Amino acid sequence: MSRHDGEVLEPADRPVDPWEGVNEAALAQAVQAQAARPVRGIEDMASYLAAQVSDTAHREVVGPLLDGQGASGVVVRRGTVIASWGEPTRAEMAFSATKSVLSLVGGIAFDDGTLRLDEPVCRSVDLPQFGTVHGRAITWRHLLDQTSQWEGELWGKPTWVDAQSAREGTESAGGAPGGGWAYNDVRVNLTALALTVLSGRSLPDVLRARVMTAIGASDDWSWHGYENAAADLNGARVPVVSGGAHWGGGLWISALDLARIGHLCLRGGTWGGRRVLSRRWIGELWTPCPVKPNYGLSWWLNDDCSVWPQAPRTGRCARGNAGSHLLWVDPARELVIASRWGAEVERLLTEVSGAVPPVPGPLSGQGSGA
Repeated sequence: MSRHDGEVLEPADRPVDPWEGVNEAALAQAVQAQAARPVRGIEDMASYLAAQVSDTAHREVVGPLLDGQGASGVVVRRGTVIASWGEPTRAEMAFSATKSVLSLVGGIAFDDGTLRLDEPVCRSVDLPQFGTVHGRAITWRHLLDQTSQWEGELWGKPTWVDAQSAREGTESAGGAPGGGWAYNDVRVNLTALALTVLSGRSLPDVLRARVMTAIGASDDWSWHGYENAAADLNGARVPVVSGGAHWGGGLWISALDLARIGHLCLRGGTWGGRRVLSRRWIGELWTPCPVKPNYGLSWWLNDDCSVWPQAPRTGRCARGNAGSHLLWVDPARELVIASRWGAEVERLLTEVSGAVPPVPGPLSGQGSGA
C-alpha cells in the first residue's frame, strides 16, 4: 500500500465502489513490477536528451531541463487512486504528452467561441506563418491533428530537422494541409504560438485558470518554452511554451496531476459537477484523423490496437518519449493510468487492464458528466 492509495481525486456524484471487480493481487503485482522497471540514464537529462536527438545539425537544447528521478505513477478508477508507485507527486518532464495538454487549451478557446476547428487560422490570428498560400489554408484542426504540412523555421528549428516526422508519417513534400500526417515538434510549437496569440496571454496562465485550479491540481506543475520563444502581445513580450521536450522545455507535471487531467477527460469534461470543458470538445479530441485513424486532436487512439497492440482498444492516451511518459484513459473501465519514467509500459497497460474489468453498458467517459 502507498500513502496515496485510496486518495479521492474527485468525489463521485453517486455511490460507487472503485475496487468493484478489481483483482487487487494482480493489480498490486503489476504496479510493483512497473516500479522495478525505471528508464535508465535519466538522472543526467542533458546527456539523456542528447542521445534522443538524431540530427547533429540541430542538437542544441534551447529550453530548460529537469533531471529524472525514477519510475512513478498512479492507477485511478472512478476518481479514486487504487494503486500507486514511486513518488507520484513529483513533477517530471512530460515530453510529448505535453501535446495532449496543449489540445485542452485549444478546447478552452473552442468553448469560448474564439477557435473554430475547420476555419483557417489566419482568420483569427495575424502571424506571418499563416500568410502564405499554403499557410492561409491551414485550419485549427490541421494544427491540432498534425496534418498542417507546414514547412518553415520557428525559434531556430526548421521543420525538416525533426526525424520523428519520417517514422510513420503519411505526408508528401509540398502537400496541401489535411492531406498528410507527421509527428513534428516544430509544427506543434507553431500551434502553441498561434494559441498564445489567440488567447492573448501565456498558455500556462490559461491552463491554470481554466483547468488546473478547477480539478484541484497541485502548484508544482509548470510549462516551459525555449529561451528565445516569445510573442509580442500589445507591446508585451509573452513567453511561448513548447509542445514537447525535443529541445528542452515542455510540461513538467506529476503523475497525480496528470491523472487528474485524464480523469477530467474520462468524465466528459466535468469535475465536481462543474463544466470545465465541453463534452463536444472531448469527443473531438478522440475523433480519428482521416489520414491517421489512430490519432485524434493530439491524442493517440487505440481503436485498432495499432498504438499498443496488447492493450484494450477502448484506450486513448497522451504519450511521450516512446511511452516512458504515459497518460492512459479507458472509459470502458472508468480507468486512468499515469506512468512516468517507466519502461515496458505496454506490459503495465495489459496487466492493469486485466486486473480491472470493463463496466457493463456503453462507454462511460464521453457520455458522463453534466
